[in-house]
Amino acid sequence: MKILTANFLTCAVKACKASPASFPLHFSDAELEQQETEFQADFLRNILPRIDWEALVVTAGELGFTSITSTKPEGDAVTDELLQELHRFLLETHVMEGKLLCGNCGHEYRIKEGIPNFLLPSHLGM
Repeated sequence: MKILTANFLTCAVKACKASPASFPLHFSDAELEQQETEFQADFLRNILPRIDWEALVVTAGELGFTSITSTKPEGDAVTDELLQELHRFLLETHVMEGKLLCGNCGHEYRIKEGIPNFLLPSHLGM
């Protein structure tokens, strides 16, 4: 699972929909893998406004990427160097195994072979 994907995921438990603690989901026991992809500066520039930067900083810290700036870059602050760094983190870093944890209800979503399982047990229901 690409890190970019995690920036758009929230807890699937119905009771968590209204809680701000359900986003971002937090990584636990994450096994990371780097998979090189072609650098696409235009894609990154276009996706940047849609990224929840605060959640991205939290995720980066949890995964050991401490070089991500805490303030969202805009205008001239969006340099090629920054885009390269974001490309490496968002698009080339994959979580192959581990868990995503909801900060509200504590539900764990397992990640196996890069695929997060968002199917809920019947007692949590939708």
